[in-house]
Amino acid sequence: QVQLVESGGESVQPGGSLRLSCVGNGRSFNDCAVGWFRQAPGKEREFVAAISWSGQTTYYADPMKSRFTISRDNAKKTVNLQMDRLEHEDTAVYSCAAVRVPYSEARLGIASEYDYWGQGTQVTVSS
Repeated sequence: QVQLVESGGESVQPGGSLRLSCVGNGRSFNDCAVGWFRQAPGKEREFVAAISWSGQTTYYADPMKSRFTISRDNAKKTVNLQMDRLEHEDTAVYSCAAVRVPYSEARLGIASEYDYWGQGTQVTVSS
């Protein structure tokens, strides 16, 4: 079992930055790829970014590629999402999710591929 806890969400002005963290509890966290998804009110959940179990490979949804950076520290069992140049449209609940090896890298953008989910953290971008 893997438990995930997100933190770092808050209100920020457009153009600002936030760093979200996802801390994993459980022996197998370091054997998991981790992804970030978000869901805005009235919208479907969408993929944001993912990182392989080793941290060597990262994946991004195209709209976030130039503004967001995902990273991980397996010693601390933490995956971070650095978000820069935030826009109103980035307002959403951001959740991290983990999938155990073996997994398909081609499917890391699909929410149903993930085995474990956190509760989410609210990000609000407002002037």
